[in-house]
Amino acid sequence: MHPLDRMNMSEDDLIKQEVHNAFEAIKAGGIILYPTDTVWGIGCDASNPDAVKKIYDLKQREESKSMIVLTNGDRMVWQVFANIPDVAWQILDLAEKPTTLVLDNPKNVAKNLIAPDNTLGMRIVKEPFCFKLMERMKRPLVSTSANISGMPTPTQFKEIDHHILDGVDYIVNLHHDKVAARPSTIIKLGNDAQVKVIRP
Repeated sequence: MHPLDRMNMSEDDLIKQEVHNAFEAIKAGGIILYPTDTVWGIGCDASNPDAVKKIYDLKQREESKSMIVLTNGDRMVWQVFANIPDVAWQILDLAEKPTTLVLDNPKNVAKNLIAPDNTLGMRIVKEPFCFKLMERMKRPLVSTSANISGMPTPTQFKEIDHHILDGVDYIVNLHHDKVAARPSTIIKLGNDAQVKVIRP
């Protein structure tokens, strides 16, 4: 699309266009670079093991270091977890900033997304692009920070390594000037109702 055409589009139309482009890349088994409610993320269809492997390879990250999934509401959370402790909903209701919950026994996602202890991190997002993309996908979106494993997490688009930019199938053309909030709080919840804060 010509830059002048983009300048004449409303925010809603821009988001709609980027959701379409990102969805086409994901549907073809690709991986995308996209803005989230926290930092820039690399993502794919959470049920596609080949696409998940592409992200591990790009980040030069061991598969034992699991990634998280984004969901766009309660219904999608239930798609991924059969048992959700009551305290999980209480934490999400009270959270004042983006919060990732690590829960037991995920289902309907690629096996290589699941941690060795059979857990998976999940965050519900309201950010318009992510929300609408998952509405289109009808399934969760993988999310992991846009950096090579062990390197600092970029807080804005211009800090993202060229290796990452060159390695994804589509770069979402939104919020390239925005400085991101810090990464989400991470809380691990066992089905035995034990609560452990991993990252405040």
